Amino acid sequence: MALITRRDFHRTTIALGVSGALASVRVSGANDRVNLGIIGSGGRGRSVWGNFLKQPDVDGIAVCDVYEPFKEAAAKAAATPAKTYVDFRELLDQRDVNVVIVATPDHWHALQTVAACQAGKDVYVEKPLSLVVREGRLMVDAARKHQRVVGVGSQQRSGTHYAKAVELIQGGAIGTVHQITAGMTRNVMPGFVARELRGGLTKDLDWDRFLGPAPERPFDPFRGIYHFRWFWDYSGGQMTNWGAHHLDIARWALGEQAPVTVAGFGGRFAIKDGGETPDVQDVLYQFPTATINWSTREINKGKSDELVFNGTKGSLSITRSGFTVTPETWTGQDPANPDAKNEAPAMAPMTETGGNLDALHIRNFLDCVKSRQRPNADVEEGHRTAVMCHLGNLSTRLGRSLRWDAEKEQCVGDAEANALLTKAYRKPWVLEGL
Repeated sequence: MALITRRDFHRTTIALGVSGALASVRVSGANDRVNLGIIGSGGRGRSVWGNFLKQPDVDGIAVCDVYEPFKEAAAKAAATPAKTYVDFRELLDQRDVNVVIVATPDHWHALQTVAACQAGKDVYVEKPLSLVVREGRLMVDAARKHQRVVGVGSQQRSGTHYAKAVELIQGGAIGTVHQITAGMTRNVMPGFVARELRGGLTKDLDWDRFLGPAPERPFDPFRGIYHFRWFWDYSGGQMTNWGAHHLDIARWALGEQAPVTVAGFGGRFAIKDGGETPDVQDVLYQFPTATINWSTREINKGKSDELVFNGTKGSLSITRSGFTVTPETWTGQDPANPDAKNEAPAMAPMTETGGNLDALHIRNFLDCVKSRQRPNADVEEGHRTAVMCHLGNLSTRLGRSLRWDAEKEQCVGDAEANALLTKAYRKPWVLEGL
């Protein structure tokens, strides 16, 4: 296991405690090319990296990963030679990098995004934005303080059919929406196994740097590549994986910042592979005039609609492939005309086809890097959606409902829950304000 040296500690303090000299890096102009670096080049990271490199104004010049095969694979994908690093702070020291992708496991997102903002870099950070609520607020604060463009990898925000669906819903096309269902189902019984490094730790992986601010643990290949998602130290299961996508659109369509009450239920009931996050989970969110019901299961595929808006005139069901509107027929009685019969649908059916979400999302972000406007999935929106996910998991783990004060970002009258809105980092890692 690699040790963090005194030099490493000094670099951590500089990168995360103060605004360094790199904060003066100039903003890209409208005609400039974007020099791109990536921190975290695993499966998802390389996919995002590849989509960025397809853009005509992007040069990939720096790659950082703690796992050698992933780092080398990403470097080879660049058209020109890219410098490679194991320590993300050395990548941030590379002055000609002006945009950074953060695609590491969730427990690293806050540290690396804040450090990148302090170094004068714009950031595209994968969802979920944060591991705990407090981290997300500090990420928003860093973006604003250092005047950085920080976008979140919530690509559904840039889908034209998602935007059209939101416009229809907010315009009353399907009537008033007071109930939304969202979810994700699949059957992965009897569980997961590690694919990489099953034979044991090798020099290809710097395990200590993988853990970073997370608690110290003996090497376990199942806690590492991809499967980190099933451990609370690093992620939040399907709630922060797919929930971060679908709940984001639901909240956008409602035009709300946050729920007022959250009640979560579930557990890891059937999958016995050593993971911790729920294999079955149901969370009910109460908003001022609507409810959202999130439901996920990993133990039965069955039938599940990813995201459905149930309006008084019709229901809009949407996926990345497109949306369908199914009309409703009113069967009740109008007190002003009790003998009238409602036989006609309340609206006409509709369908819409989806598009290339990744390309549209990345293009929007790059355009905002040049215009200095906020992107479709601005860091503040990413934070608000991550809060929903964190509260759902927190309620599920505590076994009780939570009332949320969005202005104070605190659970009302619940000291135990509020203590879990933040976390302690393993030394020497420090995030000022946490």
